[in-house]
Amino acid sequence: MSLKDRINKDIEERLDSAIKDTKNLSGGCISNAYQIIMESGKKFLLKINNDSPADMFRAEAHGLNELQKADAIRVPGAKIFSKNYIVTEFIESGTKSDSFFSDFGKQFADLHKYKGAAFGFYEDNYIGSNPQKNLTDNDENKDWTEFYFHKRLLFQLLLCEKNGYATEELRKYFGLLENKISDILKGPEEEPSLLHGDLWSGNYMVDDEGNPCIIDPAVYYGHREADLGMTKLFGGYPDEFYRSYNENYPLKEGWEYRENIYKLYHVLNHLNLFGRGYYSQALSLIKYYV
Repeated sequence: MSLKDRINKDIEERLDSAIKDTKNLSGGCISNAYQIIMESGKKFLLKINNDSPADMFRAEAHGLNELQKADAIRVPGAKIFSKNYIVTEFIESGTKSDSFFSDFGKQFADLHKYKGAAFGFYEDNYIGSNPQKNLTDNDENKDWTEFYFHKRLLFQLLLCEKNGYATEELRKYFGLLENKISDILKGPEEEPSLLHGDLWSGNYMVDDEGNPCIIDPAVYYGHREADLGMTKLFGGYPDEFYRSYNENYPLKEGWEYRENIYKLYHVLNHLNLFGRGYYSQALSLIKYYV
């Protein structure tokens, strides 16, 4: 029996329903995606990855469930998961409403109003296929600067060293950045916000009623500017998204200056995921501050 057949059998047993049909879906860059249709007519999204870490889909399921707690924006609910697969609600795609990005900005602000007690999350998870460290063994989860530097930037630099991308130049400027990180991130303190964690343009969709829906999260509780920085990384969203966000949950003074430090985490992650094509961008973001 193939892995796909074994997974189908497991799904049928756990959902207590037979699978009537399976359709291949495009768009997944890490996992293979399928629509499964049950005998009952219910539709689900199935993602399969033969080489995934044992806890990757568990972390995705927990992240989706955490985002749903805020009741701010549509998120597909996780139904079941195992080592090699996850089954979630299937959301039919549609056409953007006229107010799509305005609604999206407001709902994203509402998500960030959902607060946690500390920075991080109750378990480590993944950013793409790289580990994302959320657990701390000291007081870093009470201090945003400490958390962000050690669990985000420094962790990625150590991955760069492991992957052979940490040149002498990169280490030099990263050291200068470390000396300035407290000054860069100083400003009005905020409670930890619930973050999607990886909201580039490929991680939102339009549902069948024209409303925004967010998918494929790398959830943790952090400074909300970190989430907004990621939205700007690959061209950004239309102005009405940011205008609506700021009307609903105004950003604090100095956010423009801090934007590049939050982009840096994701560019370093892309360097580690996809290679040297992101090296110059990472170095440029560091040099912006030093």
